[in-house]
Amino acid sequence: MRFVVVTGMSGGGKATAINILEDEGFYCVDNLPVRLIDKFMELVFMPGSNVDKVVLGLDVRADRPFVYVEEVLSTLREKGYSYEILFMDADDETLIKRYKETRRAHPCEPQGRVEDGIRKEREILRHIKSKADYVFDTSHLLVRELREELYRIFVGGENYNSLIVSVMSFGFKNGIPRDADLVFDVRFLPNPFYIDRLKPLTGNDSPVSEYVLSFPQTTQFREKLADMIRFLIPYYVQEGKNQLVIAIGCTGGQHRSVTIANCLYEDLKGEGSYGLKIYHRDVERKKTDTE
Repeated sequence: MRFVVVTGMSGGGKATAINILEDEGFYCVDNLPVRLIDKFMELVFMPGSNVDKVVLGLDVRADRPFVYVEEVLSTLREKGYSYEILFMDADDETLIKRYKETRRAHPCEPQGRVEDGIRKEREILRHIKSKADYVFDTSHLLVRELREELYRIFVGGENYNSLIVSVMSFGFKNGIPRDADLVFDVRFLPNPFYIDRLKPLTGNDSPVSEYVLSFPQTTQFREKLADMIRFLIPYYVQEGKNQLVIAIGCTGGQHRSVTIANCLYEDLKGEGSYGLKIYHRDVERKKTDTE
């Protein structure tokens, strides 16, 4: 029997995760009344039950304060019921953006500001998040990437990489990413923006990346950056960090930062002790003459 409790921040991807697991053959129940959780567990764990993969979705909209949900889960574990907790999360900026897109009120602050609701919900869920077996930050995670990770863990049976490393390029003129843990400024590198044939391209195009990488300082920086990140990652894992966002910035986020971010991604790829993804925040923004 594999029993997964899916919870997390409203807007963090709980419903998406449940739908993905349902597609993979899990029997899914969302927002079951708290008083029925123990009875539900008894039924699915009953000898002769033909259900062997179960998902139970829980959130702050439960019919009783969430502290009772935690008490019920703790009691069930004491009774010998085995389950895993999957916590879905995202940074505040992403959650606010998602709420604005859907125009929905936050369940913790239905008549107030979304920001206040998020703050209250984080405090309510703080304890269960600390107890979660898996924590996913979906701030920059595509649905396809989430599906691959959930499949790998809950269907493929592979080990969970507790740390997801996100390599991000950005432009300083558009602001430093609020969720960045490490920020590197590559504006010291020669700028392709001032070369007419390279100006309309980005670091994803070979002529730009070849130009940026043709300088010795770029090669040295690339090597030293990758070495430092490899040194740091085990310590972040040791501290229980789930998400490491490495932001690499140039002026506009089009050329140098994209090139170096791609290089770092390639240098770290396939090392196996952590999940890895890349995101170019500003590469689609309209280029201006102020690069």
